[in-house]
Amino acid sequence: MNAPRPAIDFYFDFSSPYSYIASEWIEALAARHGRTVAWHAILLGATFQVTDIKSPVSYPLKREYSMLDFERSARFAGVPLKMPEKFPIPTQNAARIFWWLHATAPDRARDWARHGLRALFARGVDLSEPAALRALAEEFGLDGSQAQDVWNDPQWKAALKAANDAAIALGVFGAPFFVIDGEPFWGNDRRPMIERWLEKGPF
Repeated sequence: MNAPRPAIDFYFDFSSPYSYIASEWIEALAARHGRTVAWHAILLGATFQVTDIKSPVSYPLKREYSMLDFERSARFAGVPLKMPEKFPIPTQNAARIFWWLHATAPDRARDWARHGLRALFARGVDLSEPAALRALAEEFGLDGSQAQDVWNDPQWKAALKAANDAAIALGVFGAPFFVIDGEPFWGNDRRPMIERWLEKGPF
């Protein structure tokens, strides 16, 4: 029996439209090539501090293009997108819930990630608002009060920080970011290269 092929490491940020788009195709793509996906919630703000850059939408010259490209990329991928009124927003609380779930049920954490990303970018749910995030947690089947306790708990704050630090140590500087067989790929638009790698190996 052949040994299982290594998982694809998928680094995402809940506030990243490109992470949302990639989250809609990465699992099916991996499965077609006999791979699983290891999901990692990170904060782009942490990587921006290390790289001394800001989000493209922070620059007037880049913002208009970026907003256009978010929507165009979603249409190209066949993914529904409704940019939220407030963007970008802080999403560390959603990420802390992810790592809390991940500690005991990685599949459940993955499902929460997809639920949160779809809520923000397909429905306009503001993940930075505690009441909205509590309601979203309850919609997902969690206890809202427990979810709020989690995102305020120093243990899960530390877990998210550790995840950020580990990602940065591996060279992750943006999202979505994929690591396949040790090879890094940055961006939703790397999909053709990822498919080529999975199909035929290194190039």
